[in-house]
Amino acid sequence: MNQIPRFPVYLFDVDGTLVDSAPDICGAIQTVIRSHGRNDVTDEFLRGYIGRHLIDTFSDIGFPQEMIDDLVSEYRAVYPLRMHAATKRYEGVLEAIVGLTGVRKSTATTKGTPTTRIVLEQFALLSYFDHVQGTDGFPAKPEPDVLHKSIELFGVDPADCLMVGDAWTDMEAGRKAGVKLCAVRYGYGREVDLARYEPEYWIDDLRQLL
Repeated sequence: MNQIPRFPVYLFDVDGTLVDSAPDICGAIQTVIRSHGRNDVTDEFLRGYIGRHLIDTFSDIGFPQEMIDDLVSEYRAVYPLRMHAATKRYEGVLEAIVGLTGVRKSTATTKGTPTTRIVLEQFALLSYFDHVQGTDGFPAKPEPDVLHKSIELFGVDPADCLMVGDAWTDMEAGRKAGVKLCAVRYGYGREVDLARYEPEYWIDDLRQLL
């Protein structure tokens, strides 16, 4: 594994990278689809969709296109009611985020920005971020838009940024944005899918960034 240099800017995925939020995300999706007669979708299946847009999730489960917008709205009503009670911050994340001093840090997540801020605050991370960027009315990863927002805000060269994420969508978005990639092995993504993008760095613990 290559030693990881200090980058001027770090862009972090949230779900599967900073916090283990699968129980709440999967639980909220299952609550929604059960109300429409589907009791057959497992956590294991849904974990593979964390980080992708809910449109993809509900479409691939098999719901007709005309229902998708309503299902997404239902999820966005149900998910906050769980109050992230089953979500946990990964071990080492706080130490890593606190220890990355003299750099700028932002998020690059499929969550909306308001929800992202709530999650970061709940897990004592918000104050260590220079910017919080979610997916607000523009294409979600694997498109690079959410990364571009922070890169433009900071006024930096994409090559000076490191995207840290656990999913192939993070890797593809990072490649499209022209940033360096750091793949985390402890999240929800499959290593074989991450490896296709030939990340410059791999980590098993976020403290390895230090």
